[in-house]
Amino acid sequence: MKIEILILLVLFIGAAALTAKETPPLETVPRVDLQRYMGKWYEIASFPQRFQKGCHCSMAEYAMTDKGYVSVLNSCRKDSPGGKLSRARGKAFIVEGGGNAKLKVQFFWPFRGDYWIIDLAADYSYAVVGDPSRKYLWILSRRPRMDEALYNEIVDRCAQKGFDVSRLRKTDQSCS
Repeated sequence: MKIEILILLVLFIGAAALTAKETPPLETVPRVDLQRYMGKWYEIASFPQRFQKGCHCSMAEYAMTDKGYVSVLNSCRKDSPGGKLSRARGKAFIVEGGGNAKLKVQFFWPFRGDYWIIDLAADYSYAVVGDPSRKYLWILSRRPRMDEALYNEIVDRCAQKGFDVSRLRKTDQSCS
C-alpha cells in the first residue's frame, strides 16, 4: 500500500512539474543611448508599490553625472492631484555588459534595485521598465498621456514577457 501511495505521489508531482509554466529569463532592449534616455518621464501605469502609495502625477527625471552614474529624481503629488509634492532622490548605476539597459537604482544605502529597460520606442518617446522577478513594472512616456492603442500594444508585449498585467494600474496625470 505504501508503494502505491509513493508511486501516485511521484506521478502527481511529475505531472504538476510538467504543467507548471516556467517563465523564461527577462530580456532587456539590446542597447540604450543614455544621453537620449535622460530627461523627464511621466508614469503612465505601474504595478502598485508601497513606496508609491497615494501618488498622483508621478514622474521621474534622470541626468547623467560626471561621476559616471545617473542622478534620479522621482516625484509625485500625495493623495490628490493638488496634494503636497513628494520627492525621492537617488542614483542609478550602469550594469556592465547590459548595453546600458540594465541599471541598479539606489535611494538609500546599501540597498539597490534592478531597473531594466525592457521596451523602448525608437524615438525614445516611451519606455517600459521592469525587474527580472517581474514584481515591478512601469510604463513611462515623455508626455503625460499616451494613445490608448499604443498603451494596449505595450501591455500586450509586457504580458508576452511574463508580467501579470492584471496588476497594472494607470497613473493619474491630471496635474499637467
